[in-house]
Amino acid sequence: MSVTAWASCLVTAAGTPIPPAEQEYLFLARQMQALSLAVHIPLVCFGVAFPVMVLYSEWRYLRTGDVMYRALARRWSKVMLALFAVGVVTGTILSFELGLLWPNFMASFGNVFGLGFALEGFSFFIEAIFIAIYVYGWDRLPPRLHLLCGIPVAIAGVAGSLFVIAVNGWMNHPSGFTLRDGRAVAADPWNALFGNPFFWHEWVHMYFAAFMVAGFLLAGAYAWGRSRGRWGRYERLALTIALTTAAVAAPLQPVIGDWAGREVARLQPVKLAAMEGLGPTTSGAPLHFFGWYNGSEVIYGIAIPDLLSLLAFHDPAATVQGLDTVPVADRPPVNTVRFAFQAMVGIGSLLALLSVIYLYVRFRHRRLPTSRWFYRAVVAAGPLAVVALIAGWITTEVGRQPWVVYHVMRTSQAVTGARGIPIGYGTLIVVYLCLAVALAWLLHRLSRIPLDPDLDVDLDGQADHAS
Repeated sequence: MSVTAWASCLVTAAGTPIPPAEQEYLFLARQMQALSLAVHIPLVCFGVAFPVMVLYSEWRYLRTGDVMYRALARRWSKVMLALFAVGVVTGTILSFELGLLWPNFMASFGNVFGLGFALEGFSFFIEAIFIAIYVYGWDRLPPRLHLLCGIPVAIAGVAGSLFVIAVNGWMNHPSGFTLRDGRAVAADPWNALFGNPFFWHEWVHMYFAAFMVAGFLLAGAYAWGRSRGRWGRYERLALTIALTTAAVAAPLQPVIGDWAGREVARLQPVKLAAMEGLGPTTSGAPLHFFGWYNGSEVIYGIAIPDLLSLLAFHDPAATVQGLDTVPVADRPPVNTVRFAFQAMVGIGSLLALLSVIYLYVRFRHRRLPTSRWFYRAVVAAGPLAVVALIAGWITTEVGRQPWVVYHVMRTSQAVTGARGIPIGYGTLIVVYLCLAVALAWLLHRLSRIPLDPDLDVDLDGQADHAS
């Protein structure tokens, strides 16, 4: 069966065609999934990046004997555990949503991508076991053994995200199976997930984004504390580690983004056309900053001639496929994708600039910046990094629409035919609000625990140098 024929119907094991479900709540189902992803993905960033920062701090303690590093690692480990616990809840909700909201997708292709979720499950259990040992092992395990117990936490956090993103990469570029009588057969899950050219740039892009989000949010918290008069050695040390982590990752993202953009141009040209609002197929295509896509072209934007062709194919005269090459029904919501993409690129560029300024001052003058405006920018950088993260995922996921499996299964064919979506959506909002309140309360409690007075030996609490 051809891909086009498969996109028009599903087939049961008995071979009976199933038309797309008549689901009047399709939009709400998509919004539920989007809400859950928006809540969960920032927590994933901390699962990837935060253990690395905690372990670095403890390693510095073991190397230097400076007990301030130990105090920092111990405090951060409690925050890490709290975020992990909330991530367990939001991740469990996501797993239920995949089965309850998109049963046709799971039933039809689970034999292809199920390996990714199975491996992610193993990563989760490893992380859960060792994070408990690590957090409760302070003063109970020898110092070096305690550090070693934290390494599986960091590895499992990276591996878990890798396996899930492999599934998403497959959804964007499906391979590793054969369509026969409307069914996915002869599945090769390993090759489908990890031999997929769409997987690698997605994972690397997300990996560096995780360090940016976790680093800028942590640094922003301590920069805010500075404005409130909390600027002892502990705060300076914490901000230095967090901000350096984010600042190293941020300038590399444009390079990774260029790689990702060229892969999108090659494998998902319609998504690229939506990101840039390119109506007709064009040689020497311009790049538009801002503006509004009116159904055929971008208006009120600033056009840079040939720049899209240059960025997409490294050739200013290259031909870029436009939206006019596919029917209107096969196009994503262009302005949504465009605005999300431009928000991601714009914020990412600002964060990279802030990072370069910080790195220059930090390594050229061997101190932290002293400008109040710099620290105000750091406070803003945390929420902006989250916005850029979510905007990037909107670009990826909404840009793939109307397909849940690109050019194979439409989202409308994957959705459940069950009723009650509005009730589930309302319940989900209440659950997430309760989780947010509980997490905010817990983090506030942790932040109010006083340091051991013997630790803060730096009496000049207003100094701006880093220890």
